[in-house]
Amino acid sequence: MLTTTEQPQQASQANQANQREMPEPTAHVTVLPAETLDLLAPHAGGRYLDGTLGGAGHTALLLERSAPDGRVLGIDADAGALERARLRLPEAVTSGRLLLRQGNFADMQAIAGAADFAPLDGVLLDLGLSSDQLASHERGFSFASFASDAPLDMRFDTTQGQTAADLVNQLDETDLADILYRYGEERRSRAIARRIVERRRQAPIERSGELAALVASVVHGRPGGIHPATRTFQALRIAVNDELGSLERALPQAVALLRSGGRLAVISFHSLEDRIVKQFFQAEERGCICPPEAPVCVCGRTPRMHILTRHPIVAGADELARNPRSRSAKLRVAERL
Repeated sequence: MLTTTEQPQQASQANQANQREMPEPTAHVTVLPAETLDLLAPHAGGRYLDGTLGGAGHTALLLERSAPDGRVLGIDADAGALERARLRLPEAVTSGRLLLRQGNFADMQAIAGAADFAPLDGVLLDLGLSSDQLASHERGFSFASFASDAPLDMRFDTTQGQTAADLVNQLDETDLADILYRYGEERRSRAIARRIVERRRQAPIERSGELAALVASVVHGRPGGIHPATRTFQALRIAVNDELGSLERALPQAVALLRSGGRLAVISFHSLEDRIVKQFFQAEERGCICPPEAPVCVCGRTPRMHILTRHPIVAGADELARNPRSRSAKLRVAERL
């Protein structure tokens, strides 16, 4: 039996251990919340899939708008995001209104099928990096981590796949330059790749601060402009997580999961993502893919979607003042026919 002096000491130690194990509350600010929910139009009893759970802000709104019996399947590759959602929405998890699954949204059809969670009334993809991931200095995502010189990881799921350090140290100069140009639209991609290859001959490049300084020695930023390494870090993150490939695989699956009248909403943060979404929606609304010179349709494809946003929706002045990161967000929504 514990003595009266031992009990508070052990209780205190247990509380400290629990605090260390608990994930930090989300720092992520939900982007375009009102616009997204208005266009998804959630209703009681509906089924919704949030393929990029993040800080669970959109999921919380979906649950609120679909009360009392609407349900949400939340997917995220980052285990930390799932734990933060459990802390934020414990009643929804306990009641079964919120199902949480770790995985890539590019596998949403298999994940939803395994959970017997289809057909759906809505699918949401809020792409890119969450503020929680940026705040996780040990992951090497953020420019704030340069001061602490974080490992070059950049994986959303830290249990699998190549790290950014792997790419930086293993790719040949041409392939590395191609990644920086394609995914970061970095005009000095070849010069950066050449400098990286020269430096890694001396020792592997494994820290974010080292890479940032190396890029800054090649790309000279302007006062008040973005950090010279911004595009390089974006390109490596996209490549490490196969973000564009995942998006291309996910969009057809989302359409297949939707019931008639169900809606697909995608929030993108750079032109590469937005172009993929725009062209996919246009193709799904057009249906036929026969060449213009064909006298009659022979492909047999019919339209599956109706575009609800002819131009992407962007953040207004009030949201920009509250959340500067929303400045690059673009929302596109289409409805299943």
